[in-house]
Formats: sequence, C-alpha cells, structure tokens
Amino acid sequence: MTEGVSRPPETKGAGNERRLGRSGEDFDIIIGFLGFWALVLLAVTVWMEMTGQPALGWALGLLAAVLALYGMIRLRRRLPRRTATRRS
Repeated sequence: MTEGVSRPPETKGAGNERRLGRSGEDFDIIIGFLGFWALVLLAVTVWMEMTGQPALGWALGLLAAVLALYGMIRLRRRLPRRTATRRS
C-alpha cells in the first residue's frame, strides 16, 4: 500500500438508484409469494383442524411462512419507495 495516496470519497454510482428500485421490486415479488403460501397454509391448517386430522406440521409451516413474511416486510421498509413508472 502506498502512503499519501487517498481514495476518492464514496459516491453514489450511476446505477445505484435503479438497483435499489429493482431490489425493492424483488422484495415485493417475494412478499407476494410468501403471502400467497401463507394463505394456502392457513386454509390447509384450518381444514385439517376442522376434520380432526393432525395439523401440527401444517401449523408449523404456517408459522414459518408468517415469520418470513414479517421479516421481508420489515426489510422492505428500509428500501426506498417505488417512484419510477412502467416503461412503455
């Protein structure tokens, strides 16, 4: 390492905002996917309980899906809101 050579200060790159927007969209897709499966697992768990079949495994899967969904929503809030419009 040479002394006396300083690095330029960290600046935002040209594509950083676009990547953050795309990253937010990726989070939205994952949140939708997890939400769908959480609803499916909720319906299956309720059905299994109503029919008297063992539902512990389904309930644990539902718990995992809800916790993952909660975590993804918390992470998504840290990213900027979508402001870009759809390209034509």
